Amino acid sequence: MNRYAIRAIYRFEMARTFRTLMQSIASPVLSTSLYFIVFGSAIGSRMVEIDGIGYGAFIVPGLIMLMLLTESISNASFGIYMPRYAGTIYEVLSAPVSYVEVVIGYVGAAATKSVMLGLLILLTARLFVPFEIQHPVWMVAFLILTAVTFSLFGFIIGIWADGFEKLQIIPLMVVTPLTFLGGTFYSISMLPPLWQKITLFNPVVYLISGFRWSFYGVSDVDVVVSFGMTVAFMLACVLVIWWIFRTGYRLKR
Repeated sequence: MNRYAIRAIYRFEMARTFRTLMQSIASPVLSTSLYFIVFGSAIGSRMVEIDGIGYGAFIVPGLIMLMLLTESISNASFGIYMPRYAGTIYEVLSAPVSYVEVVIGYVGAAATKSVMLGLLILLTARLFVPFEIQHPVWMVAFLILTAVTFSLFGFIIGIWADGFEKLQIIPLMVVTPLTFLGGTFYSISMLPPLWQKITLFNPVVYLISGFRWSFYGVSDVDVVVSFGMTVAFMLACVLVIWWIFRTGYRLKR
């Protein structure tokens, strides 16, 4: 394992983040804060509790997960696509670096940035609504596992995309709608029985439900099932990446 190569790719990606703080850090935190202001403070003050939890506090895990999914995919997909687009990927391909090390470097940096954003938004939420974290270890575990999983997914999108339009299709047309319909702003127990069953086919439900359990000890789906589904999706992404490179796919544009 070439640790120097991994560290070089990781540090380069992290340096790019800190060069674009407004876009990489400030913008996601600001946009999520607007959700807290509108839904948590304004609308939440007029709504009843859900499962004994104030509405403003109830949506905190869902909003963090919404940001985590979109930013993990965006960071990883853009991180690997941009060198392909600019032609600098040839520097990586000509170096004694394996595909495994490339994946670890780019995915590790994307996941780190997403976890940092998640923690920042968690602190920001304290300014708007009071909440508690009953299981902090599980909260961190879900945060890291989800960030790594969707960074792997974003890496796959970055390899597949042959234009900037394709980088946005899946996050905007698939992931964001699934997140909004996955219990971000409500409990699926509030839905009619038929829609509750249909909603269980949405994989994001398990992520939000498990993450919410780590805060308040309540969930729509058993936490073991939620954790297992997250791990299964991560392993599926790893297998897809392995298959892509195993079949001789090249990173060149």
